[in-house]
Amino acid sequence: MTRAELFENIQRKQSFLCVGLDTDVTKIPEHLFDESDDAIFAFNKAIIDATADLCVAYKPNLAFYESIGLEGWEILDRTVEYIRTNYPDQFIIADAKRGDIGNTSALYARAFFGNMDFDSVTVAPYMGEDSVKPFLTYENKWVTLLALTSNKGAFDFQLMRDAESGERLFEKVLRTSQTWGNADNMMYVVGATKASMLTDVRAIVPDHFLLVPGIGAQGGSLQEVCEYGLNDHCGLLVNSSRAIIYADNTPAYAEAARKEARRVQQEMATVLKAKGLIEA
Repeated sequence: MTRAELFENIQRKQSFLCVGLDTDVTKIPEHLFDESDDAIFAFNKAIIDATADLCVAYKPNLAFYESIGLEGWEILDRTVEYIRTNYPDQFIIADAKRGDIGNTSALYARAFFGNMDFDSVTVAPYMGEDSVKPFLTYENKWVTLLALTSNKGAFDFQLMRDAESGERLFEKVLRTSQTWGNADNMMYVVGATKASMLTDVRAIVPDHFLLVPGIGAQGGSLQEVCEYGLNDHCGLLVNSSRAIIYADNTPAYAEAARKEARRVQQEMATVLKAKGLIEA
């Protein structure tokens, strides 16, 4: 998917919502195990069907699928195929946080882009250019590079300052990585709980899309993210996982997920109209 196509979807749906498919076998409604031999996929399918018109992206977190072995990989593959077949306008992100030496990264890229048809994969930049560039060789595919994350441990390294220049590590990641890719094939993870720092991020990468996790259950503010992070083509994919997919654990879980996704989408539509990115 191109950047223009992604923005067109945002304008058409009046939404820049990304729904995180962090499907935990211990948290999905118990009645699904009585009704289906494939409870996890049934859950994913229902969530997708309930929210697809309200979001522009889905982000399966691979840990939730890898944790149950081969069956989990099969469910992940079927989930991606289901989205591709039924909702082909969706941008699908593999939240895999890969990053290894070049030949290994090339195989990771083949797995996610050649075999499983994701649009993007999250990549850790710590090992540098050769661990990232193999993902950038696929046309209309994206790297989503970790820059400034929402977890408590982000303070351990990401905000460290260079003794001479005063540059923080996440700022160096942003500047250096622009020599590897561009705004058409690279976006950055910036946590919603670091929303006030989005001004500093935008000073370095004004045109790139940012994937922003952390609203909802993690306490991030959508309004703050929009205030500091929006650009003239939106430039944001704001992710919500638990607050949407686990909004309810009764047989009405899909309806509850839709209600929460609708609430977020309507808030996003208001922002997009106020910024003149869609017609009021």
